[in-house]
Amino acid sequence: MNIIDLHCDALLKLTTLEAASFAEDVRIHVNQKRLQLGQIKAQVFAIFIDPDIPRNQQFLEVMRQMEAFHTHVLQTEGMVHITDWAQLEQLAPHEIGAILSLEGCSAIGEDITKLTAVLDAGVKLVGLTWNEENAVAHGAEQDASLGLKPFGKEVIQLLNERDIIIDVSHLNEQSFWDVLPLAKHIIASHSNARALCDHPRNLTDAQAKALVKQGGHIHVVYYPLFISEQDATLDQLVDHVEHLANLVGVEHIGLGSDFDGIGVTVKGLAHAGEAQNLLEALRVRFSAEEVHGIASQNFKRYVKKAATR
Repeated sequence: MNIIDLHCDALLKLTTLEAASFAEDVRIHVNQKRLQLGQIKAQVFAIFIDPDIPRNQQFLEVMRQMEAFHTHVLQTEGMVHITDWAQLEQLAPHEIGAILSLEGCSAIGEDITKLTAVLDAGVKLVGLTWNEENAVAHGAEQDASLGLKPFGKEVIQLLNERDIIIDVSHLNEQSFWDVLPLAKHIIASHSNARALCDHPRNLTDAQAKALVKQGGHIHVVYYPLFISEQDATLDQLVDHVEHLANLVGVEHIGLGSDFDGIGVTVKGLAHAGEAQNLLEALRVRFSAEEVHGIASQNFKRYVKKAATR
Protein backbone atom coordinates (compact mmCIF):
# COMPACT_ATOMS: atom_id res chain seq x y z
CA MET A 1 0.00 0.00 0.00
CA ASN A 2 1.45 3.37 -1.05
CA ILE A 3 2.47 5.93 1.56
CA ILE A 4 2.91 9.70 1.51
CA ASP A 5 5.44 10.78 4.17
CA LEU A 6 5.28 14.44 5.16
CA HIS A 7 8.74 14.82 6.72
CA CYS A 8 12.32 13.61 6.48
CA ASP A 9 15.75 15.24 6.86
CA ALA A 10 17.66 13.35 4.17
CA LEU A 11 18.88 16.61 2.63
CA LEU A 12 20.81 17.40 5.80
CA LYS A 13 22.63 14.07 5.54
CA LEU A 14 23.23 14.53 1.82
CA THR A 15 25.04 17.81 2.59
CA THR A 16 26.94 16.70 5.70
CA LEU A 17 27.92 13.05 5.19
CA GLU A 18 31.10 12.38 3.24
CA ALA A 19 30.47 10.93 -0.24
CA ALA A 20 26.75 10.53 0.45
CA SER A 21 24.61 8.89 -2.22
CA PHE A 22 20.84 9.08 -2.36
CA ALA A 23 20.38 5.87 -4.34
CA GLU A 24 21.20 3.32 -1.63
CA ASP A 25 23.49 4.83 1.01
CA VAL A 26 22.67 2.85 4.18
CA ARG A 27 23.55 5.87 6.35
CA ILE A 28 20.42 7.57 5.00
CA HIS A 29 17.06 6.39 6.36
CA VAL A 30 15.30 7.74 3.28
CA ASN A 31 17.31 6.64 0.27
CA GLN A 32 15.70 5.67 -3.01
CA LYS A 33 16.07 1.92 -2.48
CA ARG A 34 14.34 2.17 0.91
CA LEU A 35 11.59 4.41 -0.48
CA GLN A 36 10.87 1.73 -3.07
CA LEU A 37 10.97 -1.07 -0.49
CA GLY A 38 8.64 0.79 1.87
CA GLN A 39 6.25 1.73 -0.95
CA ILE A 40 6.66 5.45 -0.26
CA LYS A 41 4.92 7.04 -3.24
CA ALA A 42 5.71 10.62 -2.25
CA GLN A 43 8.25 11.97 0.22
CA VAL A 44 8.61 15.46 1.65
CA PHE A 45 12.27 16.49 1.96
CA ALA A 46 12.78 19.19 4.58
CA ILE A 47 15.39 21.92 4.40
CA PHE A 48 16.64 22.06 7.98
CA ILE A 49 19.39 24.45 9.09
CA ASP A 50 21.14 23.76 12.39
CA PRO A 51 20.67 26.83 14.62
CA ASP A 52 24.34 26.58 15.63
CA ILE A 53 25.32 27.69 12.12
CA PRO A 54 26.09 31.45 12.15
CA ARG A 55 23.13 33.51 10.99
CA ASN A 56 25.06 35.06 8.10
CA GLN A 57 25.74 31.58 6.70
CA GLN A 58 22.32 30.00 7.18
CA PHE A 59 20.76 31.04 3.88
CA LEU A 60 23.79 29.66 2.05
CA GLU A 61 23.03 26.33 3.73
CA VAL A 62 19.45 26.56 2.46
CA MET A 63 20.85 26.94 -1.05
CA ARG A 64 23.19 23.98 -0.53
CA GLN A 65 20.34 21.72 0.53
CA MET A 66 18.19 22.80 -2.40
CA GLU A 67 21.14 22.04 -4.66
CA ALA A 68 21.42 18.59 -3.05
CA PHE A 69 17.72 18.04 -3.71
CA HIS A 70 18.28 18.71 -7.41
CA THR A 71 21.64 16.99 -7.86
CA HIS A 72 21.13 13.96 -5.61
CA VAL A 73 17.40 13.33 -5.29
CA LEU A 74 15.97 14.51 -8.60
CA GLN A 75 18.86 13.15 -10.66
CA THR A 76 18.06 9.66 -9.38
CA GLU A 77 15.96 7.78 -11.93
CA GLY A 78 12.28 7.66 -11.08
CA MET A 79 12.24 10.64 -8.69
CA VAL A 80 9.80 13.37 -9.76
CA HIS A 81 9.74 16.93 -8.39
CA ILE A 82 6.22 17.72 -7.18
CA THR A 83 5.57 21.42 -7.79
CA ASP A 84 1.79 21.07 -8.19
CA TRP A 85 -0.22 18.82 -5.86
CA ALA A 86 -2.16 17.48 -8.86
CA GLN A 87 1.02 15.61 -9.84
CA LEU A 88 0.45 13.18 -6.96
CA GLU A 89 -2.30 11.57 -9.05
CA GLN A 90 -0.17 11.50 -12.20
CA LEU A 91 2.86 9.54 -10.98
CA ALA A 92 3.67 6.43 -13.00
CA PRO A 93 3.96 3.11 -11.13
CA HIS A 94 7.77 3.30 -11.03
CA GLU A 95 7.91 6.99 -10.01
CA ILE A 96 8.23 8.55 -6.56
CA GLY A 97 7.19 12.13 -5.88
CA ALA A 98 9.73 14.40 -4.17
CA ILE A 99 8.45 17.49 -2.37
CA LEU A 100 10.44 20.32 -0.77
CA SER A 101 9.63 21.88 2.59
CA LEU A 102 11.34 24.49 4.75
CA GLU A 103 11.68 23.53 8.42
CA GLY A 104 11.89 26.91 10.12
CA CYS A 105 12.40 30.44 8.80
CA SER A 106 15.49 31.41 10.81
CA ALA A 107 17.67 31.42 7.70
CA ILE A 108 15.66 34.20 6.05
CA GLY A 109 16.17 36.57 8.97
CA GLU A 110 13.75 39.44 8.37
CA ASP A 111 14.18 39.41 4.59
CA ILE A 112 10.93 38.42 2.87
CA THR A 113 12.70 38.30 -0.51
CA LYS A 114 14.73 35.31 0.72
CA LEU A 115 11.47 33.48 1.51
CA THR A 116 10.17 34.39 -1.95
CA ALA A 117 13.29 32.85 -3.49
CA VAL A 118 12.75 29.62 -1.52
CA LEU A 119 9.13 29.42 -2.64
CA ASP A 120 10.16 30.10 -6.25
CA ALA A 121 12.43 27.04 -5.97
CA GLY A 122 9.40 24.85 -5.36
CA VAL A 123 8.96 24.66 -1.59
CA LYS A 124 5.37 23.54 -0.86
CA LEU A 125 5.32 23.49 2.98
CA VAL A 126 6.88 25.97 5.41
CA GLY A 127 7.37 25.64 9.14
CA LEU A 128 7.73 29.06 10.75
CA THR A 129 10.24 27.89 13.37
CA TRP A 130 12.28 24.92 14.43
CA ASN A 131 12.54 24.67 18.24
CA GLU A 132 14.23 28.03 18.67
CA GLU A 133 13.03 31.65 18.51
CA ASN A 134 13.47 33.55 15.26
CA ALA A 135 12.20 36.77 13.67
CA VAL A 136 8.89 35.09 12.81
CA ALA A 137 7.73 33.31 15.98
CA HIS A 138 8.79 31.17 18.95
CA GLY A 139 9.63 27.49 18.72
CA ALA A 140 8.62 24.51 20.82
CA GLU A 141 11.46 24.89 23.31
CA GLN A 142 10.65 28.54 24.06
CA ASP A 143 8.39 30.07 26.70
CA ALA A 144 4.90 28.81 25.78
CA SER A 145 3.41 32.28 26.40
CA LEU A 146 5.50 34.00 23.70
CA GLY A 147 3.85 34.03 20.29
CA LEU A 148 3.91 35.19 16.70
CA LYS A 149 6.01 38.28 15.92
CA PRO A 150 5.03 41.21 13.65
CA PHE A 151 7.26 39.93 10.82
CA GLY A 152 5.47 36.60 11.17
CA LYS A 153 2.25 38.15 9.91
CA GLU A 154 4.05 39.35 6.79
CA VAL A 155 5.43 35.83 6.28
CA ILE A 156 2.00 34.25 6.69
CA GLN A 157 0.47 36.72 4.24
CA LEU A 158 3.00 35.71 1.57
CA LEU A 159 2.50 31.99 2.27
CA ASN A 160 -1.26 32.42 1.99
CA GLU A 161 -0.93 34.34 -1.28
CA ARG A 162 1.22 31.53 -2.69
CA ASP A 163 -1.06 28.75 -1.36
CA ILE A 164 1.78 27.28 0.70
CA ILE A 165 0.93 24.90 3.54
CA ILE A 166 1.98 26.29 6.93
CA ASP A 167 3.45 23.62 9.20
CA VAL A 168 2.85 24.12 12.95
CA SER A 169 4.78 21.08 14.24
CA HIS A 170 7.64 23.07 15.81
CA LEU A 171 5.72 26.08 17.13
CA ASN A 172 5.31 26.72 20.83
CA GLU A 173 1.75 26.93 22.14
CA GLN A 174 1.11 30.68 21.90
CA SER A 175 2.60 30.87 18.41
CA PHE A 176 0.35 27.97 17.42
CA TRP A 177 -2.75 29.79 18.65
CA ASP A 178 -1.63 33.04 16.99
CA VAL A 179 -1.01 31.35 13.63
CA LEU A 180 -4.15 29.21 13.57
CA PRO A 181 -6.72 31.88 12.54
CA LEU A 182 -4.32 33.52 10.05
CA ALA A 183 -3.20 30.50 8.00
CA LYS A 184 -5.05 29.62 4.80
CA HIS A 185 -3.59 26.09 4.65
CA ILE A 186 -2.30 24.49 7.85
CA ILE A 187 -0.89 21.16 8.94
CA ALA A 188 1.18 19.44 11.63
CA SER A 189 3.63 17.45 9.50
CA HIS A 190 5.24 15.40 12.29
CA SER A 191 3.60 15.60 15.73
CA ASN A 192 1.96 13.17 18.14
CA ALA A 193 -0.54 13.44 21.00
CA ARG A 194 0.67 15.13 24.18
CA ALA A 195 -2.03 13.32 26.13
CA LEU A 196 -0.04 10.11 25.56
CA CYS A 197 3.49 11.55 25.65
CA ASP A 198 3.96 14.86 27.45
CA HIS A 199 6.49 16.55 25.20
CA PRO A 200 6.26 20.18 23.96
CA ARG A 201 6.67 18.94 20.36
CA ASN A 202 3.38 17.08 20.63
CA LEU A 203 -0.11 18.54 20.29
CA THR A 204 -2.52 18.93 23.18
CA ASP A 205 -6.03 17.64 22.60
CA ALA A 206 -7.23 21.25 22.40
CA GLN A 207 -4.65 22.06 19.73
CA ALA A 208 -5.46 18.93 17.71
CA LYS A 209 -9.20 19.69 17.70
CA ALA A 210 -8.68 23.36 16.85
CA LEU A 211 -6.24 22.50 14.06
CA VAL A 212 -8.67 20.15 12.35
CA LYS A 213 -11.60 22.53 12.92
CA GLN A 214 -9.55 25.09 10.99
CA GLY A 215 -9.22 22.65 8.10
CA GLY A 216 -5.87 21.23 9.13
CA HIS A 217 -4.30 17.79 9.18
CA ILE A 218 -2.14 15.87 11.69
CA HIS A 219 0.70 13.55 10.65
CA VAL A 220 2.12 11.31 13.35
CA VAL A 221 5.88 11.14 13.87
CA TYR A 222 8.01 8.02 14.39
CA TYR A 223 10.53 9.51 16.85
CA PRO A 224 10.53 7.32 20.02
CA LEU A 225 10.85 10.33 22.37
CA PHE A 226 7.57 11.72 20.99
CA ILE A 227 5.83 8.35 21.32
CA SER A 228 6.62 7.25 24.86
CA GLU A 229 8.68 8.36 27.84
CA GLN A 230 10.16 4.84 27.91
CA ASP A 231 11.08 2.39 25.15
CA ALA A 232 8.63 3.13 22.33
CA THR A 233 7.00 0.41 20.26
CA LEU A 234 5.01 0.24 17.04
CA ASP A 235 1.87 -0.47 19.06
CA GLN A 236 2.44 2.69 21.09
CA LEU A 237 2.74 4.71 17.89
CA VAL A 238 -0.58 3.19 16.83
CA ASP A 239 -1.95 4.34 20.22
CA HIS A 240 -1.22 7.92 19.11
CA VAL A 241 -2.98 7.36 15.80
CA GLU A 242 -5.98 5.87 17.59
CA HIS A 243 -6.13 8.66 20.16
CA LEU A 244 -6.02 11.37 17.50
CA ALA A 245 -8.49 9.51 15.28
CA ASN A 246 -10.97 9.28 18.15
CA LEU A 247 -10.41 12.96 18.87
CA VAL A 248 -10.64 14.51 15.38
CA GLY A 249 -11.60 11.72 12.96
CA VAL A 250 -9.33 9.21 11.25
CA GLU A 251 -9.81 11.03 7.93
CA HIS A 252 -7.60 13.86 9.25
CA ILE A 253 -4.60 11.69 10.13
CA GLY A 254 -1.46 10.95 8.09
CA LEU A 255 2.22 10.03 8.46
CA GLY A 256 5.38 12.14 8.91
CA SER A 257 8.32 9.94 9.82
CA ASP A 258 11.09 12.46 10.65
CA PHE A 259 13.58 9.89 9.34
CA ASP A 260 17.16 11.19 9.08
CA GLY A 261 16.29 13.82 11.67
CA ILE A 262 16.15 11.28 14.50
CA GLY A 263 19.05 9.49 16.14
CA VAL A 264 17.01 6.58 17.52
CA THR A 265 14.18 4.61 15.95
CA VAL A 266 11.35 2.26 16.88
CA LYS A 267 12.05 -1.46 16.51
CA GLY A 268 10.58 -2.54 13.20
CA LEU A 269 10.54 1.02 11.90
CA ALA A 270 14.25 1.77 11.51
CA HIS A 271 14.10 3.37 8.06
CA ALA A 272 11.76 4.06 5.14
CA GLY A 273 12.11 0.49 3.90
CA GLU A 274 10.24 -0.76 6.98
CA ALA A 275 7.28 1.61 6.62
CA GLN A 276 4.88 -1.18 5.68
CA ASN A 277 5.36 -2.63 9.18
CA LEU A 278 3.51 0.39 10.55
CA LEU A 279 0.61 -0.21 8.18
CA GLU A 280 0.45 -3.84 9.34
CA ALA A 281 0.25 -2.61 12.94
CA LEU A 282 -2.48 -0.13 12.00
CA ARG A 283 -4.55 -2.89 10.35
CA VAL A 284 -5.06 -4.51 13.77
CA ARG A 285 -7.21 -1.56 14.90
CA PHE A 286 -8.35 0.15 11.71
CA SER A 287 -10.17 -1.01 8.60
CA ALA A 288 -8.32 -1.45 5.30
CA GLU A 289 -10.00 1.72 4.01
CA GLU A 290 -8.95 3.70 7.08
CA VAL A 291 -5.35 2.48 6.83
CA HIS A 292 -5.32 3.45 3.14
CA GLY A 293 -6.49 6.89 4.21
CA ILE A 294 -3.81 7.27 6.88
CA ALA A 295 -1.13 6.05 4.47
CA SER A 296 -1.87 8.44 1.61
CA GLN A 297 -5.47 9.09 0.65
CA ASN A 298 -6.31 11.48 3.50
CA PHE A 299 -3.49 13.81 2.48
CA LYS A 300 -4.48 13.60 -1.19
CA ARG A 301 -7.99 14.66 -0.25
CA TYR A 302 -6.58 17.42 1.96
CA VAL A 303 -4.52 19.03 -0.82
CA LYS A 304 -7.33 18.59 -3.33
CA LYS A 305 -9.69 20.42 -0.98
CA ALA A 306 -7.05 23.04 -0.23
CA ALA A 307 -6.69 23.78 -3.94
CA THR A 308 -10.33 24.88 -4.04
CA ARG A 309 -10.17 27.19 -1.02
